[in-house]
Amino acid sequence: MADDLTRPFREAVAEAEELIAHPPFEVSPQELAEGYDYLAGSIRSAIQMAFDYDLEHPVLINPTHQYARQGLDNPDAIYFNAYLDAGASYVVSGVRGTTTDLSFQIMDGTYSAEGAPTSVAAFDDRELEIAADGTYVWRFGPELGLGKGATLIVREVFSDWNAEQRGQLRIQRLDTAGVPRGPVTAERIAKRYGVAAKMLTGRLRTWFAFPEWFTYKEPVNTLTVPASTPGGLASQFSSIGHYDLAEDEAMIVTVPASDAPYQAIQIGSRWYVSTDYEHHQTSLTRAQSHVDDDGMLRYVISERDPGLANWLETCGHQKGVMMLRWQRLSRELAAADGPQVEVVSFDELPARLPSYDAQRVTPQEYAARIEARQVGIARRMIS
Repeated sequence: MADDLTRPFREAVAEAEELIAHPPFEVSPQELAEGYDYLAGSIRSAIQMAFDYDLEHPVLINPTHQYARQGLDNPDAIYFNAYLDAGASYVVSGVRGTTTDLSFQIMDGTYSAEGAPTSVAAFDDRELEIAADGTYVWRFGPELGLGKGATLIVREVFSDWNAEQRGQLRIQRLDTAGVPRGPVTAERIAKRYGVAAKMLTGRLRTWFAFPEWFTYKEPVNTLTVPASTPGGLASQFSSIGHYDLAEDEAMIVTVPASDAPYQAIQIGSRWYVSTDYEHHQTSLTRAQSHVDDDGMLRYVISERDPGLANWLETCGHQKGVMMLRWQRLSRELAAADGPQVEVVSFDELPARLPSYDAQRVTPQEYAARIEARQVGIARRMIS
């Protein structure tokens, strides 16, 4: 019986291992090792999503974090997902924390290798009625036209990792409140192993395809004009690109410090996932960045350490992806709000970077920045 129950998932793990071993792009030995780490996180997330899946008693699942990365995950975000049932009514309630952004999105399915789902609803907490004590309630149901496969996604986004506090959040399906969950059966467990199997291989194929639709269409070492992010996140604009830098090269990314409450930059690997943002500076929010006197943010992407506050570490990745995000916008962004990119010789940085002297940090100061990142991630208690 046990062999029959787990066989689909074991076969999916073997198939997923083949996908990692032979990706649709060239990988270095380091990147291949990272691919197997990515596989472990994907296995973990697939099991979690399949076994926490419950249409009758939905829960908010945290499937994406530093140990289970996917879809160029935002280092500043905590993600929650819940599966919804057509025709049911729900209440989402909580206490608003002090994070910079809290957004809600209902999609009519999930991302797949065939395409992205459409949004049924997408908004941030500015549209909620939040009481003086921070509590809020959002009720929704059949009026949204929920169909099979509908999913709720909640994103809680930090700008200052060490000052902002998480809120509280829960979901309840109203017509099953007070109704006990049924007993565990072999049939139900077998079904969930099957669901996990499909999720695992589907997840890998999806994130192989997604950057091909968007990111890699752009010329290398460029970033796009800010535009509404594919996937329908209501209050987010983004700029995307990919880089290819030799060890003796550096990329200078210059972008205005926005009036949007949240602004950030990150780089990622060929697997289209974030790189180690806990122990390395592979992302920066505006709150974490040095802002020049002229109101510009100037970042340096390179393998070698330039000794600068706004250095983004490539961590051994000659090639990778880049993304800038703006959230909680009150207006649409234009080209003037977006980044400018210049690739220079590493040794040219002092002459080509106007803020070079102002950004200088000692090794001890940089170590303190990394320690602050480690503490900031630990405060979220995601694992």
